[in-house]
Amino acid sequence: MAGINRVVLVGRLTRDPELRKTQSGISYCRFTVACDRRKKSDGEDPGADFIGCVAWRQSADFLGSYGRKGVLVAVDGSIQTGSYTDRDGRKVYTTDVICENVQILERSS
Repeated sequence: MAGINRVVLVGRLTRDPELRKTQSGISYCRFTVACDRRKKSDGEDPGADFIGCVAWRQSADFLGSYGRKGVLVAVDGSIQTGSYTDRDGRKVYTTDVICENVQILERSS
């Protein structure tokens, strides 16, 4: 049986996205979306989650041109996990949302 790997986020960009290119010239952009958690029943502020995302090609070009810290964005994509060994020889595990679609829902003031 095949699984479903689908993510939809709405939140604010935590900083200006930086557009980069691979050696073969493909655009990509790493960015973080801050998503508020649901309010608790006792009224206490539940905080936010900071979700790492990666956009490629046209979505990356769009974010590089129009994305700014604080803008409200909608992200549609899938979760991808990975790992690497850091400089100290420790294994580091990563989780990112690989974006298929990114929309700006409002502009920052």
